[in-house]
Amino acid sequence: MNLDLAGITVFVTVADAGSFRAASERLGVTRSAVSQSIRRLEERMGVALLQRTTRSVHLTEAGDRLYQAVRPALDDLGAAVEAVGETRDRPRGTLRITVSSIAERFLSGSLLAGFLAAYQEIRLDITVSDEEFDIVAEGFDAGVRLGEVIEQDMVAVPVSDEQRQLVVGSPAYLARHGRPEHPRELSEHQCIGWRPSPRVAPYRWEFGEDGRDFDVAVNARVNTNDMRVMIRLACAGAGLTFGMEETFRPYLARGELIPLLQDFCPPFPGFYLYYPSRRNVPPKLRVLIDHLRRNRRRDPPAVRS
Repeated sequence: MNLDLAGITVFVTVADAGSFRAASERLGVTRSAVSQSIRRLEERMGVALLQRTTRSVHLTEAGDRLYQAVRPALDDLGAAVEAVGETRDRPRGTLRITVSSIAERFLSGSLLAGFLAAYQEIRLDITVSDEEFDIVAEGFDAGVRLGEVIEQDMVAVPVSDEQRQLVVGSPAYLARHGRPEHPRELSEHQCIGWRPSPRVAPYRWEFGEDGRDFDVAVNARVNTNDMRVMIRLACAGAGLTFGMEETFRPYLARGELIPLLQDFCPPFPGFYLYYPSRRNVPPKLRVLIDHLRRNRRRDPPAVRS
């Protein structure tokens, strides 16, 4: 059987898009052309690949097997073709990245501005999100997350030093309610918690003692997915909050927030840029990786309080 590469490409696009209409828009062809291409592929293979209804499209069991087999191969093929095309000139194109909201250094203006200045023909499309999802399925070139949540089949490049989380509170709050001496005392305090989305349980505050890790489910009066809200409320004396030391550092330096329970806040591996394992990394991603590595070597050692 001759390989119908065009038909397979259309099939994968339909599977990714979830509908013939959306696939036709991505491919720049008519819905009828998409339907005919799928029909020819199914006839050639002698098996139904898609189940169609008036409202949705679903993969059959055979279609799912084909999708799982060819999707990575098409990614590699696309990256290889892009790499060959870009060898004639500077790296170019749109680099789509999803970044954790707490990756403070990566999101700092100077790091990304320096990259954009060096590579004028690259555009950045950055989605800041703390939800965990498949970056390949969502069409991202790479992501930036804490190393502990990155899947094992990804290539991960460190982009920060070790991190640690702190409990912080304002001088006004501590004057009224006192300082907790142990994480178990947090149940007696007003707390401002975090969760990435309404569908996810609030984050449990994590600590360490005598080489043992443990977490505390605080009874937060406020939960939010926005670190800025957490910081503003904490600075205003509404309660204690918990997050990255790197994020709190300007507020600590100005005395607006006070670090607490530091003996129970050990360091841990920091943030990584991660991307699918491929034989051919697109040049636009390769130069970002090189830029991050160069700048990380120039960073001064982290100062721990």
